[in-house]
Amino acid sequence: MVAALALSGVAQAQTKRDDDKAKDEAASPGRWDDTRKRALEIGSQPGRDVGVMKRDMSPILEEALADPYTLEGLKTCVQLAGEVRKLNEALGPDYIVGNEVKESRAGKLAEAGGRTVINSIIPFRGLVREISGAAPAERRMNAALDAGLARRGFLRGVHYKQRCKTKF
Repeated sequence: MVAALALSGVAQAQTKRDDDKAKDEAASPGRWDDTRKRALEIGSQPGRDVGVMKRDMSPILEEALADPYTLEGLKTCVQLAGEVRKLNEALGPDYIVGNEVKESRAGKLAEAGGRTVINSIIPFRGLVREISGAAPAERRMNAALDAGLARRGFLRGVHYKQRCKTKF
């Protein structure tokens, strides 16, 4: 009987911890989504290295790469805000002043370890990436991301300068 009561108390405590954990996960679903995305990114790296898998570049980033400082077709505040929203979808959220960066040291160590293990699978990885075209494709993607960031900042500045009230 005492053992049954003790087990009941343990089960109730475990249920409470599980409920608390579920509430935490529901409150911050982005954290788990980011972890999954990083894990998939790390795991698929060898496929990208040999050219089997490729990343698709968003059309908005292709446009930004072509000319990040053009205002062609963007005359109104609504058009400017719409373009910034498209860039936000492709790039992720913009920098927010005063936003505290929360980083897990254990998570970063696990990520670095995972990348090290996965990247060691392919011998002469750098050479393989150049031959397969993965390295030039990554350089192009990075250039497009940089152009997208520059374009978003430029458009936000124009939006501000025109005293627009529309939201991004």
